[in-house]
Amino acid sequence: MFLHFGVNTFTNREWGTGEENPNIFNPVRLDARQWARVAREAGFTTLILTAKHHDGFALWPSAYTDHSVASSPWRDGTGDVVRDVSEAARSEGLKLGLYLSPWDRHEPVYGNEEAYNTYYLGQLRELMTGYGAIREVWFDGAKGEGAKNMEYDFDAFWSLVRQLQPGAVMFSDAGPDVRWIGNEHGFAGETNWSTYDRTKVGVGMPGITEYLNVGEMGAPDWVPGECDVSLRPGWFFHPDQQPKTLDELMEIYYRSVGRNCVLLLNVPPGPDGLFSRTDVERLLEFGRTIRSIYRENLASGSSASASSKRDDGAAYGAGSALDGSLETYWAPVEGDLAGTLEFELDSDKAFDVVMIQEPIQLGQRISSYRVDAFVGASWETIARGTTVGHKKLDRLDHPVTTSRVRLVVETALADPLVAEFGLFRDPRETPDGK
Repeated sequence: MFLHFGVNTFTNREWGTGEENPNIFNPVRLDARQWARVAREAGFTTLILTAKHHDGFALWPSAYTDHSVASSPWRDGTGDVVRDVSEAARSEGLKLGLYLSPWDRHEPVYGNEEAYNTYYLGQLRELMTGYGAIREVWFDGAKGEGAKNMEYDFDAFWSLVRQLQPGAVMFSDAGPDVRWIGNEHGFAGETNWSTYDRTKVGVGMPGITEYLNVGEMGAPDWVPGECDVSLRPGWFFHPDQQPKTLDELMEIYYRSVGRNCVLLLNVPPGPDGLFSRTDVERLLEFGRTIRSIYRENLASGSSASASSKRDDGAAYGAGSALDGSLETYWAPVEGDLAGTLEFELDSDKAFDVVMIQEPIQLGQRISSYRVDAFVGASWETIARGTTVGHKKLDRLDHPVTTSRVRLVVETALADPLVAEFGLFRDPRETPDGK
């Protein structure tokens, strides 16, 4: 969950000017415990806070600027939003992430590359040393029209994070660890490789957003995608906006988590420092719907068979795709780049969601597949896809009722491995209304 919060929350803007008076920042009811509690109850695992956005206002008492919460009336200048969020996250069993905008519209030395990069590294060090373990550090390269021309020293930024928070993954448009998915709709490509070639990624390169959205089969760099999108039309809270509908959120879920990605959903607190009641209700509804889908794997207990299996023991048999563990997996005879898993259910079952998972710790291998169901007296193809990765979810146009299903891996880069296979029922109406 992304948390966009700062002076923009009080000015009704998306991008601040850097000239905002710190006196406007006064979230008198701020309760980061509410944010963390709602996140946990809705099923999120990490909170990422905008510690500083483009306006340069720091949500912690930075020693490098007086443009911060220390100059605000909030808690008489003694407050620290970053500390509140870090403590709330850990109290709810969540991980902490922080966003520190490289673009700073307030800091006078911005534009002087040596001076500003030193300034930025100082603030980054404060965040990396003052708030415990950090799960993710979020960077971007945003610069608005009219911004001073300067180069950010990302190599130095990344090196500092590696030194101080070696367990953190870093997001930027092109990595180093997690890449932007090429849009802010929350949609990964139907084909989505976790691999791409860093030398093909750069600002202004033609086709770059499509390349980030899809990745590249067999490319040398492992940089999975992250789908960032906001619950509301804006990234910061605006009183005239409403959250996305449940159906819109579920479409995002299927096209992000269901396409080998992490979903980063932004939920902006309001000027009082709380999530709105409407947003909370929508988030909890979203979480309940996802949990209800996974409540029962209709393929569990099936009799599973495979076109072939490796001769290294039972761990590589077809049943490993139904044992609930990503550490075990079906593996065909070494050298087979295609294969079939067949599942015979204990009775006819109706489902409209198919899940496939590869053991991602061994790489991404499957490049095309189909799913067939035995309907009437013959096999019918009910879903087709390309990449699988950590998780692939295919939502069918209508429920299929059958007692026999097969997964056919048509092509793969190396021996295809399947860690988990599932059949589920989405509690909502299917896309065709049935």
